[in-house]
Amino acid sequence: MRHVYGWLLLTPAAILLIAFTHFPTLATVYESLFSKGSTIRPSRFTGFSNYESMMEDPVFWKVLTNNFWFAVGTIPLSVGLAIAMALLVNRTLPGRSLLRLAYFTPTILPMIAVANIWLFFYSPDIGLIDQILGSFGIAGHNWLGDPDTVLPAIILMTVWKEAGFFMIFYLAALQHFPEELEEAATLEGASRWYYFRRVVFPLLMPTTLFVLINAVLNSFKLVDHLFVLTKGGPNNASNLLLYYIYENAFSYFDTNYAATLTVVLLVILAVLALAQFFFLDRRIHYR
Repeated sequence: MRHVYGWLLLTPAAILLIAFTHFPTLATVYESLFSKGSTIRPSRFTGFSNYESMMEDPVFWKVLTNNFWFAVGTIPLSVGLAIAMALLVNRTLPGRSLLRLAYFTPTILPMIAVANIWLFFYSPDIGLIDQILGSFGIAGHNWLGDPDTVLPAIILMTVWKEAGFFMIFYLAALQHFPEELEEAATLEGASRWYYFRRVVFPLLMPTTLFVLINAVLNSFKLVDHLFVLTKGGPNNASNLLLYYIYENAFSYFDTNYAATLTVVLLVILAVLALAQFFFLDRRIHYR
């Protein structure tokens, strides 16, 4: 009877999990094995032909490369900045609550609003950045129209948006540290850097694992900002994998190829998540 009661408690969550996670995943894998259909020529089973076409697609490799550099640029900067901000606002400072609010404010702004704010920053000649540079006699630049600067510009905006969100988790972890740890380190003559490196950072590893997983997921799910700022341009210089999936599904109406790309995205995220769990677990100290 207890087993029946337990399964009844699990049933609502299991139904939602199957309906909105497992079934869509299996349906996506199934769709990726069929060709693009139309009213004249219906979709037919083609096996792995979509995957073969994907391997020969230069845009796919360009998008995948962009996403790699986007992840490399956003994840370390966001996590490092979040730790620094958490350490700062965890100290006794005048106006500490306002400072915490200022750091967290970008997180609560809608993504479309953030994109429009930064569109004003990056607008050539009339944008805030070019106005500041112009006051020093430096010529303006088309930040979002130059293939060399568009991806760093998107990275900077993403770090500004995400760092405050990650800071909240680090701040919560720091506030649970016993005060005796810092007092003992001070009595031993340890410097602030040594105390952070040998005591604080190791104890923050469980939080860091959680933050890293979220940061990796965020680095692969950017769509809103690209839709407003660049549409993936110029010449796919800012196109990322999820936006490319969106383009194929809703602009080119090739849902089967979009399903193929989605399967690749799911595999990448699964591999990265498992790698983080297996490689970081040895360095995590749970209290």
